[in-house]
Amino acid sequence: MQQPRHRIRRHRRPIALVGATALVIAAMASASTTLPAGGRASAGSAATTQDAALAPCRIATAMGVQMSEGLPTPPGYAPSTGEVRALNLMIDFPDAEGTEPAAERYAEFFPQTSEWFRTSSYGRLDYRPEAPVQDWLRMPAPFAEYGIERGSPFEPGYRQLVKDIVATADPRVDFSAYDLVNVLVTPNAGPSALDTVLSVTFSGNDEAPEADGVPLSNTSFVYSRQDDGSGSYAETGYRVLPHENGHVFGLPDLYTMEGGGSVGHWDIMSEDWGANNDFLAWHKWKLGWLDDDQISCASRPGVSDHTLGPLAAEGGPKLAFVPLGAESGYAVEVRTAAGNDEAVCRPGVLIYKVSTDVDTGQGPVSVADATEDSGGCTRRPNVHAELSDAPFRPGQTFTDRANGVRIAVLDEDDGAYRIRVTRP
Repeated sequence: MQQPRHRIRRHRRPIALVGATALVIAAMASASTTLPAGGRASAGSAATTQDAALAPCRIATAMGVQMSEGLPTPPGYAPSTGEVRALNLMIDFPDAEGTEPAAERYAEFFPQTSEWFRTSSYGRLDYRPEAPVQDWLRMPAPFAEYGIERGSPFEPGYRQLVKDIVATADPRVDFSAYDLVNVLVTPNAGPSALDTVLSVTFSGNDEAPEADGVPLSNTSFVYSRQDDGSGSYAETGYRVLPHENGHVFGLPDLYTMEGGGSVGHWDIMSEDWGANNDFLAWHKWKLGWLDDDQISCASRPGVSDHTLGPLAAEGGPKLAFVPLGAESGYAVEVRTAAGNDEAVCRPGVLIYKVSTDVDTGQGPVSVADATEDSGGCTRRPNVHAELSDAPFRPGQTFTDRANGVRIAVLDEDDGAYRIRVTRP
């Protein structure tokens, strides 16, 4: 299954879930005719009282949706918990020879990527990168002959490139020993990332060429360098790889192909340039990084109170979910400037809608803006300013009149926030 990667540098105002203290929205839905991608289930446990209570909040994968946000994720993706072995291959071409040692290209991404996943997963993902071939793997054909452009499909160019990678590396690599593959392309192959981002992941692709008896079904390609000229590349340039690997674990793109975004810097699947950021709590539950007892499900009519701790801190309650039906609902979490979240300028309660019937790159997640049209609270490069102050603070209330849902932030005590959900 192809997962095209498009970089969006110009942001339009989010078209959904914007509002002030009382936020009014209409019900939203999106249909798709694309085939569902493969994936890996990371949520789910034996039938228990807790599991039964959470059942209404495990909104399902919608039929025909590409990389749905639903639970559980279908099989086919790389495992997202435990020890995960990542094969890294550095490649160049006759018309784009590597101008630096291949080991330096590898060092642009490691150990930073492993540390990012360790922090985000609370140690549940042991990401182990390996580079059994330390020099450049020269492809037999010039880069131009593969016809690789932004949004290129797997056929025919990438299929041929994967075949050539396998033929070149197979004498020195046991592909069957790895869970995923990262192809780190020499930065001088293709255009600058400032002009066109080519980086792409093909995930859940069981029709990919095989090597050592296994298909290369979860493979990320990284091109160029995401260097915005701000001097931060050494600290932030690696972040394209956690984003791309998010796809091999089954996560969709949260920016939109048309040139906007409704999530801002609140998830690396939305923005992977600029300052460090984390996954949403919904994604952490989907990946198996949050336990069922860290989730509260507000599915019953009436009023319910929930206490949530900062997402960056290990342990304790992390996510409250308000289901609207079988394929959508509101997620509620607490975000602070800690862990992977270095750019949070307004800590508080983040509220967003998750829709499992919306394709990757079409806005499956929409963040509610508690301070609409404020201009945001940060001017950091490549951070969506308008949504940077989206979290709700004590005394503020999110309202969805169409569905009769209210989410009020009552108070905050030593970093823990108490919220009240009212629903019909």
